[in-house]
This record gives sequence, C-alpha cells and structure tokens, in this order.
Amino acid sequence: MSLIKTVRTALGACALLCALTPLGALPLPEPEARYHWECVPFARAVSGIRIYGDAWTWWDQAEGHYKRGNKPRIGAVMAFIPYGRMELGHVATVSAIIDDRTILVTHANWSPIDGRRGQVERDVKVIDVSEAGDWTAVRVWYAPNEDLGSTAWPVHGFIYPAGSAPPPAIRHDAAPKLEYAAVLAWTAHLGEAKHPTGQIAYLGKMLPKLAKARSARD
Repeated sequence: MSLIKTVRTALGACALLCALTPLGALPLPEPEARYHWECVPFARAVSGIRIYGDAWTWWDQAEGHYKRGNKPRIGAVMAFIPYGRMELGHVATVSAIIDDRTILVTHANWSPIDGRRGQVERDVKVIDVSEAGDWTAVRVWYAPNEDLGSTAWPVHGFIYPAGSAPPPAIRHDAAPKLEYAAVLAWTAHLGEAKHPTGQIAYLGKMLPKLAKARSARD
C-alpha cells in the first residue's frame, strides 16, 4: 500500500506542475550529448538545397541545378574549397547580411564547443577578406577564440536555393534574417518523424516553424 501511495503522490505532483507551467515554458527534448552534426546534412536541412556528397563536391554538383554566384543571399549556401586540414571542404548557410563584406551564417561542425565537435552555431560572423571583395576568401567566427579565426579560408562562392530572391537592399538598422526551411519533407521518410529522437528534436528547436507546420499538416 505504501508503494501505491508514493506513486499516487508523485503523479499528483507531476500533474500539478504541468497545470501550473505554461506550455511554452516546457523544455524541449535535447539531443543526446554524443550527437554529432556534419556540415552537409545540416546545410541541406536548413537551406533546402538537395545536394548530397562531401562538401567539396557541392559547387560542381550545383551546376545546371542551382544558380551560383559570388554575392551572398539569405538562405544561400557558402561552399568552401578544401584547404589545410579542411580536406573535405565545408558548407554554411547565410542567415543574415550585415554589410557588403560581413554576413552571419548558421552551420555545423566548425567550432568545437565544450570540447565536442559536430556542434551547431547559429548566426555567427563571417567577413570577406578577398582583395577583390568577391567573397573568394573569408574569415569565420571560431568559438574557442570568442572571435574570428585568423585563417583566410578559400571559397568557391554561393549556391542559391531554387526560386531564391535577388540580394535584398542592405539595411544597417535591421539586417534581414533567414526564414529557416521546413524540414518536414526531409524527415517524412524517417521513423523519427513520428517518434522524435535527438536529431529531429534538435531540428524542432533550431527551426521554429517546424512545430507550426507539423500542426497545420496534421
């Protein structure tokens, strides 16, 4: 009887907590600590650009399928050229345009955070350091330094999502922000779509429109 009483008391406390806590304040599930994001699947999910394979192959694969150029646009993917230890290249999605030579990107597996690789960084600074101002060389925010890294990383350019708009006029008072791509289509074939685990739960946190779009679909 004492065990039953204890269980009833615990359930009553949980019910009271849920009743008193606003829905928006309930914590979202966090991915397992060991979860490791690669830059490619993350960029694909966020940008909606359907290219597969290592990051260094994206620029050539985009030819004939997506427009490419040397000017940043919101939602475009910046394709890095392999350089030094970055043997497989890198891809990062443009999330804001600050001025002619400064943007913010959202990407994965760049800075080690809390000693772990494969982490996501949202809206971090990238500056154009090319001599011609054509974004062929950039410096990227590096979390351990709490500043831009010192390396000038070579870049192919930008891959633009299908139907993407021309670059918006730069407004110094309010830089435009990326409307994160819905990932419902990307997750539809996964069992995780119905039973979220770390990856999908994390996307739900990173992409604010996911829950709203899922509700509308259901």
